[in-house]
Amino acid sequence: MKAFTWNSIILFGLIVLDQVLKLFFERTRLFIDLKIVAFHFVTNTGASWGILQGKNSLLIWVSLIVLGAIMVNVDYIRKRKEQVLPAVLIVAGLLGNLIDRIFRGFVVDFVDFKFWPVFNLADSCIFIGVIWLIVVILKNDSAENKKTEKPRRR
Repeated sequence: MKAFTWNSIILFGLIVLDQVLKLFFERTRLFIDLKIVAFHFVTNTGASWGILQGKNSLLIWVSLIVLGAIMVNVDYIRKRKEQVLPAVLIVAGLLGNLIDRIFRGFVVDFVDFKFWPVFNLADSCIFIGVIWLIVVILKNDSAENKKTEKPRRR
């Protein structure tokens, strides 16, 4: 299969899994406590770490702007194959939470490490995708700097 097909399957699969998990915890209100981590239904009208609570409209617009920026740069990203999968993760996460914001008016979170704000699969996709993309960009910048460095004279 072509890379586009695999990336589309990954994107769609992550969004579906995110929505199924959110629906499961929303409908069942199940509470599972495994000491280190708990799983339970939490509503979030803000962004990470409780910032921008009640700013759903703003967060919808921010998500749309970021998605638009990614789409505008899709050819640039596609040419740098190592940036594609991190971008797919970011888009999947943005779309997963955007669906919640538009249709529920809040984001459903369900993973609780007790020392960290409660989060969901979409949040994890965004976080992993952003960190991965930063590492790839820094690695590529470092490699390009080494290529363009002039040899030192002794």
